[in-house]
Amino acid sequence: MRHLLIALAVFIFDRITKLLIVHNIMLEDAVPIIPGFFRLTHLENPGAAFSLFAESPSPAKTVLLVAISVAALAVVGLLLWMRRNTFNAATIALALIMGGALGNLWDRLTDGKVTDFLDFYIGIHHWPPFNVADSAIVVGAMLLMFRMLRKERHKEASGS
Repeated sequence: MRHLLIALAVFIFDRITKLLIVHNIMLEDAVPIIPGFFRLTHLENPGAAFSLFAESPSPAKTVLLVAISVAALAVVGLLLWMRRNTFNAATIALALIMGGALGNLWDRLTDGKVTDFLDFYIGIHHWPPFNVADSAIVVGAMLLMFRMLRKERHKEASGS
């Protein structure tokens, strides 16, 4: 149950922040927050995370991205179901990934694109703009990676 609450919290926070951006910042406009480093912007990303495939003219792009999202959600959902009585870093990570994937899937199903608004940069060097859902997915993936690396180091230290 706690896993679903985490996923739901990520989904709701993602939806609220995207709605605030859509209603308060004109498309392709930006509001400086920390000049020279961070601004809020309003961009629409028809591609995958970090604007991958955004320039692809293929009409099947959105269908493919939705299918990948649904497949990923099925796998994450199954993993959470199998660990439903466990609450640790791995299940928290999976819940973050689930909430983020649901947030971006919602955008794709309703608009065919995802709203991105967090824009970090130094001078002309920009990290690709992203959103709360992307952040939750990346944090969840990093938690899983660190957990796996920690287990590997523990195995090596114990001589297994």
